[in-house]
Amino acid sequence: MRLVIALLIGSIGAVGMWAVVVVIPVVQAEFGATRGAVSLAFTLMMFGFGLGGVIAGKITDRFGIVLAMAISIAFLGIANVLAGLSTQLWQFVAAYFLIGLGTSATFAPLMAEASHWFERYRGLAVTIVASGNYVAGTVWPPIVSWGTQEIGWRYTHIGIGIVCASTMALLVLVLRAQMGNDAVHDHANAPPPRVDLKLSTNTLTVLLSIASISCCVAMAMPQVHIVAYCGDLGYGVARGAEMLSLMMGCGIISRIGSGYLADKIGGIYTLLVGSLAQGFALVFYLFFDSLASLYIISAMFGLFQGGIVPSYAIIVREAMPASEAATRVGIVIFASVFGMSFGGWVSGLIFDATGSYAAAFANGVAWNALNIGIVVLLLIRSRTNAVKAGPGFAT
Repeated sequence: MRLVIALLIGSIGAVGMWAVVVVIPVVQAEFGATRGAVSLAFTLMMFGFGLGGVIAGKITDRFGIVLAMAISIAFLGIANVLAGLSTQLWQFVAAYFLIGLGTSATFAPLMAEASHWFERYRGLAVTIVASGNYVAGTVWPPIVSWGTQEIGWRYTHIGIGIVCASTMALLVLVLRAQMGNDAVHDHANAPPPRVDLKLSTNTLTVLLSIASISCCVAMAMPQVHIVAYCGDLGYGVARGAEMLSLMMGCGIISRIGSGYLADKIGGIYTLLVGSLAQGFALVFYLFFDSLASLYIISAMFGLFQGGIVPSYAIIVREAMPASEAATRVGIVIFASVFGMSFGGWVSGLIFDATGSYAAAFANGVAWNALNIGIVVLLLIRSRTNAVKAGPGFAT
């Protein structure tokens, strides 16, 4: 029941991550701005999302997930209303930074929290919670697109703020009742790490952070710009919103499947599989741009990359102490969203400089290759330093 509630919270709270992608073209037209300037809203939203994840992780480790969620909900509701009331582009961009802060507790801290609820099926539990992000990406883009067309992007944002804050508050109250005395965790009896990489906690955090930046720069190109890309090709932004929704829907399958895989082969192997598959899908964007092929490639991209980010949370729980889980996951996810924000922004700059997205897709492929290199290094160390473990533990 906790897992279901957490999934619902994540599905509602992640709306801001996808609303901005849908409204980029109309906001650009209204404010007379460049594609790169409007993309800064996504960049700062992701920065706020990452920074808030670290802060919310600290709060979760010390006081529990309920307080962290309450603070995030307040930010999410107020910021969406402010975005709808913005009269200048900088105000819209600043509001999305606050939306990122409001979204933060629904991802990294919530994944870390779910990892405490399960032992045998921990990987599956973590990825189910992480799937809320992609459920949001499946459900919200068509709704935001419809709202933008019918009542305008401003009233759509105000409505999002009111609806999301109220429904999430009710869900958090239910979650608090379900958790009871487990709202704040005692990690004294938590299981030890499953994997020994012979690396300090800080060193491993840095390596995972660099890897997550690299994979998410690559991931950002299709996710952030597919709507605008379809508009530029003459297919219309509604088609792009459908592709984004399809991509996220397939990502749900990928995320849950990767959790099942991680429980069988471990987080590092799962991360390598996802990274290789993501690079494979990105290459197809370089050679095909017909409407039918973009639908197919977007579905394939979603199926291939959905399990990458949750794999970092699984690796943290496999290789680091439980008492630091939410904080360390928050740091690594901060790095991943920095990669997403940088990738979304730099792709807009590359488009402005070249007039097409071809070079932006090639940039994504190069960053993805760096990620693969780091994951292979960790895999080699995990095999070299494999330790014997008791029942239920991986080597």
